[in-house]
Amino acid sequence: MIQVFGHKAPDTDSTGSPLIWAWYLTEVRKTPAKAVLQGVPNTEAVWMLGRWGVDMPEIITDVAPGDQCVIVDTNNLAELPASINEAEVMEVIDHHLLAGGLKTRLPINITIRPLACTATIMHDLIGDEDMARAPHWVKGLMLTCILSDTLEFRSPTTTPHDRFVAEKLGKELDLSIPEFASEMFAAKSDVSAFDDAALLRMDSKEYELDGVMLRVSVLETTAPQVLLDRKASLMASMPAVAAEDGANEVLLFVVDILNEQATLLVPNDYVRRVAERSFEVPVAGDTVLLPGVVSRKKQIIPVLKV
Repeated sequence: MIQVFGHKAPDTDSTGSPLIWAWYLTEVRKTPAKAVLQGVPNTEAVWMLGRWGVDMPEIITDVAPGDQCVIVDTNNLAELPASINEAEVMEVIDHHLLAGGLKTRLPINITIRPLACTATIMHDLIGDEDMARAPHWVKGLMLTCILSDTLEFRSPTTTPHDRFVAEKLGKELDLSIPEFASEMFAAKSDVSAFDDAALLRMDSKEYELDGVMLRVSVLETTAPQVLLDRKASLMASMPAVAAEDGANEVLLFVVDILNEQATLLVPNDYVRRVAERSFEVPVAGDTVLLPGVVSRKKQIIPVLKV
């Protein structure tokens, strides 16, 4: 059976898109497939599964040689199982930059498009005829993924096509997008059950900056003060998390969804230097406010410098 999975530390898109594509492979292409996850999904993704009545997929730690796999929402070797190049990768569907490093034994289908969400790409690949007979839960997962990745169209990654697909799905599901998105973001903002290390890893990407390995973490919330009230313990936990994950530093951005701004925690001189040079702002204390910054993919990682 084909395994469909996204990146480690699965967010909403990396939880929903494997389920969407496994449905398509199984029901439309008639090639049995199952969605699996690389870790426990975040609170919004768990809410999405409950909202649409979908069981939590199996969590895997690696793949075996020869396993048939479809990779979605990433193509970055650092975010994939350790043995991925020993498996049989059959397809990649993604919306991130091409990272390189994947090896396949045969030519495969690769779809990477400059859209805000993998689920938008899947909607197009599935096509109108098969989408017309997709069950509500498939459409619901798609809508949730798109609204999550676009922050309800606030993110600069949003394209007109992402919005068109989301609004189309909202009509088909007879949902008010603003009301539905509010429920989603409330679920995402409830992090009371997570310790500091889990929060630092919850939505995180590895990135090398001039020989320094960074863990660039983003926490999107409608209640930023809840997280900022924990800044001392979060910063105290950063060195251990970095060491355990093979990184040198952790950059944590608390993204205020409603006010469309981010707060970067500044635990040391290195992060202070990165903040000042990357965002061209003075840093006086242990946080710095970055108005208009909400997207790691477009507004954070591309501008990082030291």
